[in-house]
Amino acid sequence: MSPLVDGGAFILDAPEHVPAVWGDEGNGVLWAKGEPLLLCGPPGVGKSTLIQQVMRARMGLFGDLEVLDHIVAPSTKRVLYLACDRPAQIARSMRRLFRPEHRKMVGELLVVWRGPLPYNLVDNPGQLALDAAAQGVDTVIIDSLKDIASPLTSDEVGSAVKACMAALNEAGIEVCALHHQRKANGDNKNPDKLEDVYGSTWITAGAGSVLLLKGQAGDAVVELKHLKQPADEVGPLTVVHDHATGTSTVERERSIRDVLAAEWRLTAPEAAAILHGPTPSRNVVEKVRRKLDNLVANGVAYKDPPAAPRAPITYVYSADDRAERAEDRVATRSLHGPARTPRDPLHDDYTALHADAATRPNPLKGAGAAERAETSTPVSALTADVFAEEAA
Repeated sequence: MSPLVDGGAFILDAPEHVPAVWGDEGNGVLWAKGEPLLLCGPPGVGKSTLIQQVMRARMGLFGDLEVLDHIVAPSTKRVLYLACDRPAQIARSMRRLFRPEHRKMVGELLVVWRGPLPYNLVDNPGQLALDAAAQGVDTVIIDSLKDIASPLTSDEVGSAVKACMAALNEAGIEVCALHHQRKANGDNKNPDKLEDVYGSTWITAGAGSVLLLKGQAGDAVVELKHLKQPADEVGPLTVVHDHATGTSTVERERSIRDVLAAEWRLTAPEAAAILHGPTPSRNVVEKVRRKLDNLVANGVAYKDPPAAPRAPITYVYSADDRAERAEDRVATRSLHGPARTPRDPLHDDYTALHADAATRPNPLKGAGAAERAETSTPVSALTADVFAEEAA
């Protein structure tokens, strides 16, 4: 494809929203299509653990395309994983996600390079793109950046890294690289900003998205922070690693939608104070305002015009959205009893059956459970009783 296009096509044929490799198109994008992702953090905080889950979802093996509650777009080709940093340890880490019976499928969808690259990126920054294209891949994961180029503090090396990732994207190959932050010191005890990413500024300049995993080596609970965003900021998220299974989940926190639903009417400063403390900075208020505007764009809320010229805009939770969420609960009311949280009218209670059970039967969760009950096969004596009750 020629790099020369007419201006009208370049501008007007561009997608309206940011297309995502990992994330919600148009809103919370963690990894944008055609733009490199840097996943940074100190050693041992779970960078490889997290990106390997994205890799598995990208391979589309098991139908589970969500990582940290954000969709991963399935690959149309193969994934190349550069296991440059301690390949044996990376292999043990990956093994948590796969079983022996997956050997053939994984062999077809994943190719791994063990150890350092056999060439210098400074001398030939486009070579990796040629090698990746020859392997028939559309995704490259570099674990990690320090093992393919050195010294990263050099602007010459940083420019080569930027050119390498740009060449991959020009070849239609998505790229993510694992990287590190600068170490804490007396002048900077909490290196959690974009300028704290280790190395030349050209490294982050060439990335579309930069994520930071914060924590100590071996921590089960860490924080994911967005340092550079291709669209709206994601998080910060509290991430819980299950080291035994190699999987990670998001610890639930109140969202801006939850806050507006509970309060009904809020200005951006009021919402920011609820989420971030009584004296939020102007920057925090503006971030909250953008999230409220997204709710308006998605029909979840609307704006109430200010009473005076300089009065803040009030965001009002949509009655239609509230009714829709309530309908989702009503659809399964025959399967649920009094509310687990009486203060929340959108929550239902256990039935006597659920109260006696150690856990809720998974086939009965969510809206549409009654319809699934009519067409599903009972999987245990517990669910068989409920299916029989629903059929009656």
